[in-house]
Amino acid sequence: MIQAIHVSKRYGPTTAVDDVTVTIKKNRITSLIGPNGAGKSTLLALMSRLAPMDQGDVLVEGRSVRSWDSMELARKVAILKQTNHLSLRLTVRDLVGFGRFPYSQGRLTKADMEHVDQAIEYMNLGDLQHKFLDELSGGERQRAFIAMVVAQDTEYVLLDEPLNNLDMKHSVQIMKVLRRLVDELGKTVVLVLHDINFASSYSDDIVAMKHGRVVAHGSVEEIIRQDVLHDVYDMQFDIHEFDRCKVCLYFLPELTVAR
Repeated sequence: MIQAIHVSKRYGPTTAVDDVTVTIKKNRITSLIGPNGAGKSTLLALMSRLAPMDQGDVLVEGRSVRSWDSMELARKVAILKQTNHLSLRLTVRDLVGFGRFPYSQGRLTKADMEHVDQAIEYMNLGDLQHKFLDELSGGERQRAFIAMVVAQDTEYVLLDEPLNNLDMKHSVQIMKVLRRLVDELGKTVVLVLHDINFASSYSDDIVAMKHGRVVAHGSVEEIIRQDVLHDVYDMQFDIHEFDRCKVCLYFLPELTVAR
């Protein structure tokens, strides 16, 4: 599991993460939700050692992230940032191959290539694998970057807003792939989501953040509630259940909340 213990991060006078303690359970999808500026992306970066902490510690499998060798940590935890820009002109297959760097240091073996093939198949990128990234749509590039993370084959997969630039069809495809990574391969997925209906439908656990703090943490049943979501987002929600899945309505012109 991953444990953040009294973690804080400041950027100048702004406190992005404020004394957060939270435990991420293994073999589950945990979604981080909350308004812009809540500290979700920063917390994800602290968990992966992508950003240094000003206070507290993060433990991966009981060990402080500060004590892990970089390559060792990269074989345990993979992270995909919200924005990814490369100056190199790469094909999709080249990019996915980068996911094997912690194992191959750039010299791909037959086993590495098998992981690349599997990741490309997982993300349904077979027809695009020899295209250059600058020839792809934003959604196609996002899927390619996620395939790179899948190829890294880590126990923990951290994704910062992975549905960015994706249409409805491909957003659903990505979430189904993440569900399969957990259910079939035993991965642990932590992701930042703005669409709470995706969080409700695909998550096992939800961490709700606001003003740099965790304000609620629990199962979908515990978090997807009118009172909890109102406290997090300062707006009204109408929640309905369809086939054991909770759906949140919040965009209607005149929302009347069911009591």
